[in-house]
Amino acid sequence: PRMRGVLCLFEGVVAGAADGYARMKAAPAATLLHLGPGFANAISFLHNARKAGTPVVNIVGDHATSHAQYSQAPLSSDIMAICGGVSDWLHQSKTSDEVAGDGARCVQAARSAPGQIATLVLPADCAWNTAVAPARALPVTPPKAVDSAVIDRVAAALKNGKRTALLMRGRCLERAGLEAAGRIAAATGARLFHDYFTPRMTRGHGLPEVERVPYFAEDIVEFLKGLEQIVLVGAPAPVTFFAYPDKPSWVTPEGCDLLTLAEAGDDAVGALVALTDSLGARAPGRVVSRVVPDMPLHGALDAFSMGAIMARLMPDNAILSDDSLTAGGGLQASLKHGPLHDWILLTGGAIGDAPPMAVGAGLACPQRKVIAVTGDGAAMYSLPALWTMARERLDVTVIVCANRSYNILNIELGRVGALNPGLKTLAMLDLHDPVLDFVKIAQGHGVEASRAETTTEFAAQFADAMQTRGPRLIEAVFNA
Repeated sequence: PRMRGVLCLFEGVVAGAADGYARMKAAPAATLLHLGPGFANAISFLHNARKAGTPVVNIVGDHATSHAQYSQAPLSSDIMAICGGVSDWLHQSKTSDEVAGDGARCVQAARSAPGQIATLVLPADCAWNTAVAPARALPVTPPKAVDSAVIDRVAAALKNGKRTALLMRGRCLERAGLEAAGRIAAATGARLFHDYFTPRMTRGHGLPEVERVPYFAEDIVEFLKGLEQIVLVGAPAPVTFFAYPDKPSWVTPEGCDLLTLAEAGDDAVGALVALTDSLGARAPGRVVSRVVPDMPLHGALDAFSMGAIMARLMPDNAILSDDSLTAGGGLQASLKHGPLHDWILLTGGAIGDAPPMAVGAGLACPQRKVIAVTGDGAAMYSLPALWTMARERLDVTVIVCANRSYNILNIELGRVGALNPGLKTLAMLDLHDPVLDFVKIAQGHGVEASRAETTTEFAAQFADAMQTRGPRLIEAVFNA
C-alpha cells in the first residue's frame, strides 16, 4: 500500500482535513500529531469527526519510554487523558515489536461501523527501534444487517395510517438510500427528514428531497407538530443544540412513537431497501427537478442572493463543505433545488471546519469542484487550510460570508434572556475594529482572492472560480 503525505500547518486543519477526506472516501485518513499538546490542538475538529461517525486513524508521537519518567520535560503530559476524550479506541505501544500489530488494530477500529476515531500513541523509541515484521490487515466487520422482524414491524407501522416521518442520518443519505426512501415515501405518504447537523448528504436534481430539521427549539417543535410516529434510520431522536429558558430540549411531540429501523452501526441502506420490498414500494418517489434561479438584480449582497447565484452557476457533482451558520438559511433556500452535489456539514458544533474539510474532500475527489462556505469569525479558526490548498493545488473555492460579527453569538445572547446587552458586551461580538481583510490573508497564503460587495461582483467572481481550476477565495461582504 502507498501513502500520500500532506503537510498542514496546524493540527486542527489536519483533523478537519482527515474528517472531510473520510466522509467523501468512506475510508479512514490518518493524522500524524505531535505529543499531547499537538493532539490537543486537533481536538475540536476530531470532536466534529466523532459526532459524524467518521473513520480517522490518529498516530500521536510521544516521548521515548525512557524519557517518560521526567515530568519536568516541557512536552510531557497526561497524553492518554488528553486523547481519551475524543477517541473511541485508544492504545499506547510499549515496544517496537508491538507497533505493527497495534497499527493494524487501530485501522480495524477506525473502520468499525459507522466509523470511529482510533488513536495510537507511539513513543519515540518504539518508532526508531527495529521491529520484527509488518502485520497483516485485520478483518473489518461490515455494518450489521437489520433483522427481518424489525423490517416487518416498521412496515406494519407505516401501514397504520398514522402521520409518519423517516429521520435519516449516515450513508442512507446517499443515492441508494435516498432512492429507497423516496419509494417508501411515495407508497406510504411518510415525510423524509434529516437532522440539522448531518455528516454528508447527496442532494439536488434527480433525488428525493429530504427536509432539514430546523436549528431552534421552537422551530423544531412546530416542524414536528402533528407527527404520530417517527422512524429513526441511523439517526438518534431529535434534541435541541442548547438548552434555553422556557423552551424544551426534548422536541419529539407528546404521544409520538419513536421506532428504530436502523442504529448508527447498522446497514441503514440495506434496511431501507428491505423495507421497500416488504411494502411492495416499487414506484419511484417524487424527486427534485433543478431550479435555475434568475440572476438577482444588481444590489447589496446577502445570503439569499448569494445562494441563488451559487445554485445557478455551481457545476454538477460538486462538493459543498458548509459551516455557514447564520447565512445558511438563505443559502440553502436555492441550493437544495440546485444541481446534484454532495453536502458535508458541521456536525459537532466546533466552528471553522468548512475549509479544512474542503481540503480533505479535494484530496479525496480531485476531479470534483469543492466549495467551502464559512463565516468570517469561523474562518479565523482554520486559516492555515488555505496554505495547504495552495501547496496541494486543490480545486477548492472558499467563500467567506463577512458580516463583520459573531452573529450566531448575538442571536444566542438574546435567546438566553440577555435582551439589553451593554456596549461592552456587544463589542465582544463585533469584528469591525479592525476589519479583517480576507483578500490579503488569502494572498499571503498563496491563494488567489477577491472581494464581492454586490450581487454583480459576486456572480462574476463565482462564475470565474467555477470555470477555473485551483484554489480561490471570495470574501462575500454582507451589509448586516
